[in-house]
Amino acid sequence: MKRLILLAISIAGFGLAAGLWGCDAEEENAGTPVAETMAEAVANYSSIVEASYRDSVTTGESLNAALKNFVGNPSEQTLLEAKTAWRESREPYLQTEVYRFYNGPIDNEANGPEGLLNAWPLDENHIDYVSNGDGTYDWSGFVNGDQEISLTTVEAHNEDGGEANVATGYHAIEFLLWGQDLTPPSDNLPGQRPYTDFVVGGDAQNADRRGAYLLVTGDLLVANLTQVHQQWTVGAPYRSSFEANTMQAFENILTGMTILSGFETGGERLQAALDSGEQEDEHSCFSDNTHRDMIQDIQGISNVWSGTYSAVDGTVVSGTSIHSVVESIDPTLAAELDSRIATSLQLAKDMQVPFDLAIDTANPAGRAGVQALVESLLIQEALLEDVFTAFQLEVPVAE
Repeated sequence: MKRLILLAISIAGFGLAAGLWGCDAEEENAGTPVAETMAEAVANYSSIVEASYRDSVTTGESLNAALKNFVGNPSEQTLLEAKTAWRESREPYLQTEVYRFYNGPIDNEANGPEGLLNAWPLDENHIDYVSNGDGTYDWSGFVNGDQEISLTTVEAHNEDGGEANVATGYHAIEFLLWGQDLTPPSDNLPGQRPYTDFVVGGDAQNADRRGAYLLVTGDLLVANLTQVHQQWTVGAPYRSSFEANTMQAFENILTGMTILSGFETGGERLQAALDSGEQEDEHSCFSDNTHRDMIQDIQGISNVWSGTYSAVDGTVVSGTSIHSVVESIDPTLAAELDSRIATSLQLAKDMQVPFDLAIDTANPAGRAGVQALVESLLIQEALLEDVFTAFQLEVPVAE
């Protein structure tokens, strides 16, 4: 109660009393210290978004080039190079997931391409052959059919017939490069698809179609990343309108941080996998890259909170932070979030690798580490919800 009283006094002192941000309030209160800090933080957020999507496009293009090189000249070496490029392309993109959940360019209902970029879980036999577990294979996937393989047909195939029927994006490429992970978690091995699956004229069935499919998914990845990035460039209509409505932008930013913290990372990606203990339920189950998924998702939240992004080329985008906005009316809450986000990030880095071993029901120590991260993210979610309350905003509900 004492903290709430002090917070109310702080808000009132800055001219942010009840009803401040309703109807015309932003214009009326322009120039107040909190409003100025918030506008600066929103502008800096836009710069961070643009830089991280630019890195996503750049590394996506590098991945696409590696895919073309592999398909044109399949070998152990070119497959390894493609896998390395895939891992590198994930690093900046995962940090952009905090920009989701508020109907922005990445996931708006009209044309947001998030479902074409990062949808999961993926039903492998929607794309290519899979093992039946008895030495035989199911060859019902698109690669093994006779439909034309093109940008249009592959995109239309995505989630056709069900959400798990993923046909495009990072995880489709991941499956095509690594194949199913059929090894036990204790072996610490990802999927073992041979490069010969892409050697035309070799023993593999439909190697030509498999290569064509991989090339199309690479082209689609770059096109969809470019689409999103363009909407965040300086002067782009979306970015301009985003920055023009400071309080709405601030609410959107908090929404992305909150839902990614608890519902998405803590719940959908961690708790669900922990409950089942099955490697099929991990986010990047073919490559065993799931630990990086978790780390970089939380790093993205940290970027937004601290107002800093470290680009792939070593440059740093930095400016007024969301932390500064919150600190201006509730230093205690800001400090708690500082500590909690740092704790969550460290717990993610401390998880046992690979993730499928960490969640194994026969590994209580690994599971305890994952559970500690889930609990930290739920606390983080609750603290972010306190920020909504502090600014008299409606706490978001994940759908």
